[in-house]
Amino acid sequence: MRKEDEIINVTRSDMPPMEEFISEISSLWDTRWLTNMGEKHIRLESEIKDYLKVDNVTLFSHGHAALELLLQAMDLKGEVITTPFSFASTTHAIVRNGLTPVFCDIKEDDYTIDETKIEKLITSKTSAILPVHVYGQICNVEAIEQIAKKHNLKVIYDAAHTFGEEIDGIGVGNYGDASMFSFHATKVFHTIEGGAITSKSRELKDKLYYLKNFGIQDVDSVPDVGANAKMNEFQAAMGLCNLRYLDEKIAKRKQIYERYISRLESIDGIKLLRYREGIKPNYAYFPIVVDPEVFGKTRDDIFDRLKKENIICRKYFYPLISDYECYRDRFSHGDTPVADKISSRVLTLPIYAELPLDVVDEVCELIKGLK
Repeated sequence: MRKEDEIINVTRSDMPPMEEFISEISSLWDTRWLTNMGEKHIRLESEIKDYLKVDNVTLFSHGHAALELLLQAMDLKGEVITTPFSFASTTHAIVRNGLTPVFCDIKEDDYTIDETKIEKLITSKTSAILPVHVYGQICNVEAIEQIAKKHNLKVIYDAAHTFGEEIDGIGVGNYGDASMFSFHATKVFHTIEGGAITSKSRELKDKLYYLKNFGIQDVDSVPDVGANAKMNEFQAAMGLCNLRYLDEKIAKRKQIYERYISRLESIDGIKLLRYREGIKPNYAYFPIVVDPEVFGKTRDDIFDRLKKENIICRKYFYPLISDYECYRDRFSHGDTPVADKISSRVLTLPIYAELPLDVVDEVCELIKGLK
């Protein structure tokens, strides 16, 4: 049982044994090679490539830099179709590249981009589609690929939530022209901060390699205006340690996911996210969607009740990106009604590898007690 004043956050960063991390970084005091794609960076890139079953991996200081530089490397122009039901980074990366985001609605069953609504948004200015794999639920990659081929568009996936996931044995990072993964401290796999791009194109990997180093291709050549987005050796060391325990951590997350399902599936007005057939999930998040007319209370009522017990959930994603102050004057609130509905009703419950099952039971009983 947890202590009365113990705070349960929506997530908690996984950490390897302290002595293991210290051992991993100890060689840095000898080499003094702390950044600029050192030995640990090279090892981690190789190990992630194998784990994700992809052709190419490029590491970055954080996921947002990875996405922003990827869009630059692909030399896109005009409009990019994406979803407002995502983290701020997705749209910010588009806008910071001088591109125009065009918001497509999401599906009510899995909260990913509604592929049936993409084509009507395509114009002569459209250059790419940027779908988001949400909560570990993977987009309809086959349908999106067909649309992209038909209209000669690039496909870039925001795969921040799907590290290690597969569809029928194929690593999720193999779909589209490229995928961005986030290694932020709250993710299933993390390097404290960090991110990566996966792609089939060696040419794209090479371009990203120098874009993240100020655009410096070699000592005498700077062909592009790049940025400083290199993953340092301490980040890479954390990643090397965490990767060793990842399958074990995901197995623990699965137990928590299944406990939530068994305790909440019978409650009218609470919708649970279930992974579609063929997906190997990582159990990154546990969202519920609350129908206030059926459940009798709102999402915010549940949030407030749990908060009183020091259980901190997250209204993720709320508000929609299109409702941010920096964007709301550019977009119509009614353009994505499903996303608007889900955003106002979704709540992610605590889930992390070391979350005690009795706390999961407590969360579920508090929710049931509001019914």
